[in-house]
Amino acid sequence: MDRPAAPGTADPRPAAFRLDATASGHPAGILAAAEQAERRGMDRLVVAETAYDPFLQLARAADRTSQIELATGIAVAFARTPMTLAYQAWGLHAASGGRAVIGLGSQVKPHIEKRFGMPWDRPAARMREYVHAVRAIWHSWQTGERLRFRGEFYTHTVMTPVFSPDPVPSGVPRILLAGVGPLMTRTAGAVADGFLSHPFTSTAYLAEQVLPGLTEERARAEAEGAGWTERPFEVVGNVLTATGRTEEELAANRAATRERLAFYASTPAYRPVLAQHGWEGLQEELHAHSVRGRWAEMAALIDDEVFDTFAVSGSVEEAAREIHRRYAGLVTRLSVSLPEDADPELGLDVLDAVRALG
Repeated sequence: MDRPAAPGTADPRPAAFRLDATASGHPAGILAAAEQAERRGMDRLVVAETAYDPFLQLARAADRTSQIELATGIAVAFARTPMTLAYQAWGLHAASGGRAVIGLGSQVKPHIEKRFGMPWDRPAARMREYVHAVRAIWHSWQTGERLRFRGEFYTHTVMTPVFSPDPVPSGVPRILLAGVGPLMTRTAGAVADGFLSHPFTSTAYLAEQVLPGLTEERARAEAEGAGWTERPFEVVGNVLTATGRTEEELAANRAATRERLAFYASTPAYRPVLAQHGWEGLQEELHAHSVRGRWAEMAALIDDEVFDTFAVSGSVEEAAREIHRRYAGLVTRLSVSLPEDADPELGLDVLDAVRALG
């Protein structure tokens, strides 16, 4: 199986990474971002689901590119039924000539219930079944076999020819699954084609808390002969990065990254990541500030040790060297996560510099 070696063992893979550019998905910039990412030789363009539908924006990008893969990173799974997601993904895959990669995430309970008005319970078990349901739907479309999926959360048993899309010659899309806690990360290993690490993840947490369960579940799926395991498993590192071409730009991006770290660290769902380093008290303090709306005070609680554990910073070349040092042999793909207002070309520059390191 093509996956990172377990912590403490030799890794037979070459150090080179696949490189994934990210774009905001804003309609005004998606076409330029896609063209630039392909021109710069990136392997994949990733668009998250925030204020705009990533499937729609990636479909637009498909018409302006020819080779780069087009990925959601992430699309909110539980905001859609498996059938809804299957249609959106299949449409992107067909429109792009088989270049779609579907990154899924669960989102948190308040957003699923109060923003999307959808059910939330036992998210890891629901996600496992969700992915199986999507695969069953795609299999029906690709082969013409009758759709017969019955699960605890979802049932899909009706599919007539008029509602069945044409098969895609390149095969069905890959599914990558995001997670932080042990149940969801093990689910990724069990049912997905790859794992998307959260930006608020240290290499220690990834190596010691995520990869062991992930690889164990993947090995079990391979031993059971699961069809999707014929394709290599991906582990995607998503690195918080503060860089700049000038001291002023670097300082501004470091400040913005520190604020983002404070926001992530205040979230109870990410407490295990801080616990890896003995910083549970920081999470409690930041959460108390966030409940009271004391956002301006939170960034000051992120000291340099915490900052350097979860983010890299420096010139483009310095950031690239540190990313390579931390992640070589640990992940198979890389993306960099810049502050929201940073120049997006900085991310491509960092990835170019990582590629030059081999």
